[in-house]
Amino acid sequence: AMNIDSYNRSAICASALDNGNIVKLTTRSATAGEGEVFTAVVPSTGNGLTDLWMVYSGDEIILTDSRYKGLDPDVRNFFTPASKVVSVFKPALGDIITMTADGFATGAGAGSAFANAIDTTGGFKLEWAATVGTSILSYKLIGTSYISLATGAIDSQRVVSYTLECVVL
Repeated sequence: AMNIDSYNRSAICASALDNGNIVKLTTRSATAGEGEVFTAVVPSTGNGLTDLWMVYSGDEIILTDSRYKGLDPDVRNFFTPASKVVSVFKPALGDIITMTADGFATGAGAGSAFANAIDTTGGFKLEWAATVGTSILSYKLIGTSYISLATGAIDSQRVVSYTLECVVL
């Protein structure tokens, strides 16, 4: 999506959003000054589990407690507050993403080879599954790794991350 503008949009949601959250874009915002901003809602069977977008805010600067991004090296603490504009992209087949466990509604259990957008407990998050989703956004697990966190202390920490490839839209 980096080189195709139509796969990148700005959205606003009544809920706080994390990077990696899945949203459904509805209409453009009616707020003055937000003519290019779309309203994002939680995907559901009521509004459709297809044509979904993923939150990716690499350029916003707000952190969980209103500090500037970059002051806290823990990627898990970054989110976009409710009613703030956030960047989203349209997933495409073959996209490869990396997410921490916080990005999923359910824990990765034995046999969890796919992460699907499912209208059950997930809300904005993908859910682990043993099988690929049909006719819904689905990612295949292609690797497990770690993201290192600089704590500023003598020790270092890391969190488990999952590398996924988009296999169904």
